[in-house]
Amino acid sequence: MPDYHTLFDIQGQTAVITGGSGHLGRAMAQALVEAGAKVVIVGRHQEKAEAIAAEIRSTDRQVIGLGCDVTRKEDIERLQADITARFGDVHILVNAAGGNSPGATTSQEQPFFALESEAINQVFALNFTSLLLTCQVFGRGMAERGQGCIANIASMSGLRSLTRVPAYSAAKAAVVNFTQWLAVHMAQEYSPHIRVNAIAPGFFMTEQNRFLLTDAASGKMTSRGQAIIDHTPMGRLGKPDDLVGTLLWLVSPASAFVTGVVVPVDGGFSAFGGV
Repeated sequence: MPDYHTLFDIQGQTAVITGGSGHLGRAMAQALVEAGAKVVIVGRHQEKAEAIAAEIRSTDRQVIGLGCDVTRKEDIERLQADITARFGDVHILVNAAGGNSPGATTSQEQPFFALESEAINQVFALNFTSLLLTCQVFGRGMAERGQGCIANIASMSGLRSLTRVPAYSAAKAAVVNFTQWLAVHMAQEYSPHIRVNAIAPGFFMTEQNRFLLTDAASGKMTSRGQAIIDHTPMGRLGKPDDLVGTLLWLVSPASAFVTGVVVPVDGGFSAFGGV
């Protein structure tokens, strides 16, 4: 029988979370810290990452913030070398960096046919290419040691066709497919003790989708935001802490026989047919 006292134990492991200075990333970083991991919060801006690390740091926990442009492989390689020098091997990688762009979002003023390729490429670079590059750099060490956990943050828009966000949805769909591919590749080519999974958050009030869900002037729900609530059986938007239980399960021994899955955390949105 398993030891239920250590089933979710990640004490002393080094965890790197990209996008850790974001709204959802911060909550996941906090959870990893509280679970006893040595946590590296990675954000585009060093100062913000450091400030968040300082806010959640306690005397008996190790957490630092580092800046990195995760769309540039050379920057990620420098990041990996810095982390290894400070903490040693990386056991857990959480890819939470991502976001949408108004320039890649359709509207009455900006139809699909007018979307600029530069904005579309930026969305793909941030949501998919950066994740692939980070898996290359940190995954190499896991392959050499034959052990590690990768948790990618996908999106409900990668599982269900949603209006207005074609580039973001396509990029997150690529994250879903790549998660499954990498899970098989790592297990077959290197070690079955390297696991790759993903979380697909439903609708959370983050800075990236605030302009889609609420009216800037009144603060009330837009028709889109209300439609989301109406199609979420639990009747609310997600809170950042709603993600942490699933994350801790996926990166701990509790999910030792789980790889290549994408777990919706969506209040039932993906299960509801609308009637």
